[in-house]
Amino acid sequence: MTELEKGPRGLRSGRGARERLLSASQQLFPDQGINCTGVDQICAVAGVSKRTLYQHFTGKDELVAEYLRRFDPDIMPEIFDSADLTPRERLLAVFDIHPPLCPFIGAAVEIQDPGNPARVLARDHKKAFAARLAEAAREAGAPDPEGLGEQLALLLDGASARGRVLDADAFATAAAIAVVLIDNALPLAIR
Repeated sequence: MTELEKGPRGLRSGRGARERLLSASQQLFPDQGINCTGVDQICAVAGVSKRTLYQHFTGKDELVAEYLRRFDPDIMPEIFDSADLTPRERLLAVFDIHPPLCPFIGAAVEIQDPGNPARVLARDHKKAFAARLAEAAREAGAPDPEGLGEQLALLLDGASARGRVLDADAFATAAAIAVVLIDNALPLAIR
């Protein structure tokens, strides 16, 4: 066994080290934030050396980007791809999910560099999420599906951020507002 295959305290860490690093980031980033979580702490929780981290990721920025890639890569397929829900029901169903704080919002707030890979992923995810909402709004018959999609995306992001700041559930209020937005946007014959 080479030194590269050993982690802290001489333990073999090559197998599964990447997953342990990602698991540690999934545990630490939501609780402490990205900027407050150091590489040393991530390595300690993952049970690997810094050298092992840098063998799997070019740096913390790449680790953060991979951490974000693991979240909902297909953008809520259980909702948007559900044949059991009408398009209107799909638009409302996104408000039934109560995440503590959207990890993409958290990353975008903490990472100032707009070219950072994690910040780019956050921006792309938010655009793709609004596009999924617009697609459902189009299927529901909204005359301005992109506008409705943006309104609902903003409402959901606001509920996520407000819930985090107030340490309270803001999704019930957001869902009630969403009903009004959706019903006002859809022709009477479709509702």
